[in-house]
Amino acid sequence: MSHNLSRRDFNKLLLSGVAASAFGVLGSSTSAFAASSSKKVVVIGGGFGGASAAKYLRKLDPSISVTLVEPKTVFYTCPLSNWVLGGLKTMEDTAQNYTILRNKYKVNVITDSAVAVDAARSTVRLKSGQVLGFDRLILSPGIDFKWDAIEGYSESVANSKMPHAWQAGPQTILLHNQLLAMKSGGRVLICPPANPFRCAPGPYERASLIAGYLKAKKPNSKIIILDSKEKFAKQALFKKGWDRLYPGMIEWRSGATGGKILKVDAATMSVATDFGAEHGDVINIIPPQKAGKIAFDAGLTDASGWCPINPVSFESTIHPGIHIIGDASFAGAMPKSGFAASSQGKVAAAAIVRLFQGKVPAAPSLVNTCYSLLAPGYGISVAGVYKLTVEGIVEIKEAGGLTPIDADDDQLREEANFAQGWYNNITRDTWG
Repeated sequence: MSHNLSRRDFNKLLLSGVAASAFGVLGSSTSAFAASSSKKVVVIGGGFGGASAAKYLRKLDPSISVTLVEPKTVFYTCPLSNWVLGGLKTMEDTAQNYTILRNKYKVNVITDSAVAVDAARSTVRLKSGQVLGFDRLILSPGIDFKWDAIEGYSESVANSKMPHAWQAGPQTILLHNQLLAMKSGGRVLICPPANPFRCAPGPYERASLIAGYLKAKKPNSKIIILDSKEKFAKQALFKKGWDRLYPGMIEWRSGATGGKILKVDAATMSVATDFGAEHGDVINIIPPQKAGKIAFDAGLTDASGWCPINPVSFESTIHPGIHIIGDASFAGAMPKSGFAASSQGKVAAAAIVRLFQGKVPAAPSLVNTCYSLLAPGYGISVAGVYKLTVEGIVEIKEAGGLTPIDADDDQLREEANFAQGWYNNITRDTWG
């Protein structure tokens, strides 16, 4: 990808699907692998990363037997779930299934949960008791939460009083229903975690779209973002949009100005900060995160809570033969996003095909883009291009960028249109 693309051309390239599957050869890995006479790959997790990996393995080499293990028959995407909270979409609009992967690409999709990985024996045990053997394993387990990170917060509190809604599905519905039931003039607290976490701009898009709903349906309501960080993704763009669209409705407090959450009290619907207690009619706690549980159980994580990988192939540096993609992996400068996971799934698929052929995987060029909607017709985005260096995966600063801070109404409307087009394209490329 040229480093001299205009932002508009870069967006068009992303939406065309070219950037999502374009991997340039920047070099070669430092070690070669022997060709395998067997070609069985098991993929755990059917989100953006796992579904993309399964599909592209079959596209690149139909002789590879691919089994995808995913407990859900319908996968609800985190992208667009904030639109549901704002009343712009329904949960059905975020629903994806595995019919095309099964019927067109002949992926063996098993509706079950993987509960154990035996790296030494190259097997995966499922909740049903079935044991699957593999020559290569791809793990795309997503995130898990550090439930002990905030005093008073727990999975049961999340499921009843203070939803995180950071895994789309029942949690999204719970938070949406709480907003519908909230009295006019109420207070919504949104509490994002420290970095790194899934979808860094997500809490601020969420605040924007909830504000849009409240402005129309529940006047005089207020949103307070209690943030443990001192800055956040696309901050200047979000703040400019809030001042224009929702003056006085959204207040952001950094960790140093009372945003850090010390504990929560579900009984009184309050959170404690360094500056005292804050009460909310609706409280959205987004807890700190780590790699999905099976990655921990398989011994694939390090002290960071994420999975270290070889950035050429996304193969674990702890257990050879296992590739970790998506949010669970530590992929250098790449963010934890659906687009990044999809890109990484294709990289892992291409690497495995070459490994089966006895070839050295090619070092990838990777891209990511993230759109945020502040209101219908008002969108912003960030795009990044990444390359492999001796320091790992790093961002090519001059290649991507943000929506211009002085973007006019036509540009903001175009970004909003791109946001929907981006979603349509990436879901089609992943599950279709």
